Amino acid sequence: MKKYFKENLLITIGILLTAISLEYFFYPNNIAAGGISGLALVLNKIFGISPGLILIIANIILFALAFILIGGNFGGKSIYASFGLSLVLWLIEKYLSPTAVTHNLVLATVAGSVISSLGIAMVFSQNSSTGGTSIIAKIINKYLHLDIGKCLLITDFIITILAIYTFGVDLGMFGLISVFLIGSMVDKFIEGFNVCKQVFIISSKGEEIVKYILNEVDRGCTVLDGTGGYSKANNQIIFTVVNRRQFIKLKFKIKEIDPRAFITVNDVREVLGEGFTMLEG
Repeated sequence: MKKYFKENLLITIGILLTAISLEYFFYPNNIAAGGISGLALVLNKIFGISPGLILIIANIILFALAFILIGGNFGGKSIYASFGLSLVLWLIEKYLSPTAVTHNLVLATVAGSVISSLGIAMVFSQNSSTGGTSIIAKIINKYLHLDIGKCLLITDFIITILAIYTFGVDLGMFGLISVFLIGSMVDKFIEGFNVCKQVFIISSKGEEIVKYILNEVDRGCTVLDGTGGYSKANNQIIFTVVNRRQFIKLKFKIKEIDPRAFITVNDVREVLGEGFTMLEG
């Protein structure tokens, strides 16, 4: 239950950040930063329909097509994220009358891209997505056999061309810059969420350290018997992977148990298995 609450809380925060970037940075400045949200801005300019309403209709159509054409194995979290974003956008437009935080196009592009990237990364980190062009990309992938990344690039490029036609070259190019900024920053943010510490501990008091890792840190570990190359002393080599908060806790405890312990620490970008992201997830 706690894990379910945490996942949905992070998805909700990600939805809110993405909505803020769209309604207070991109939309008021006519910056179409790719995706269905960019297409919604173009259609809003042409037909005067609320972008939030366009997103709701677009997601209904896209999910229906996905279920018909590719089976639609997206899960409840992706449905929640995609329609949740559409609903939040519609509510902001209806009740808050959003205006641009800045009309400086460079600042709006950079700030909007950073906020949007963080929001999208939070959603992606919970094995969810906001739908939109990712669904179109999967359909193209199935029938044209192109890589997903190339399919996403194709859909975003088409939307950018529409934005250039609708808003002019300058605004269209800012939208293209934002597409590339978001694409690169999302990966960096996701890496930041997933970074853990890979720890090797060599100590003569290994049993006490292992007990602390298992009972207090609540992580697993692997223990190997070792012999010092110079001292010939028998030691235990303990291998474990912990998150950053747990590592701080573990480091201070090791100092208390065995000040002479030898520790090596490495950052790891992704951990799969029990206690972390399961392989089948």
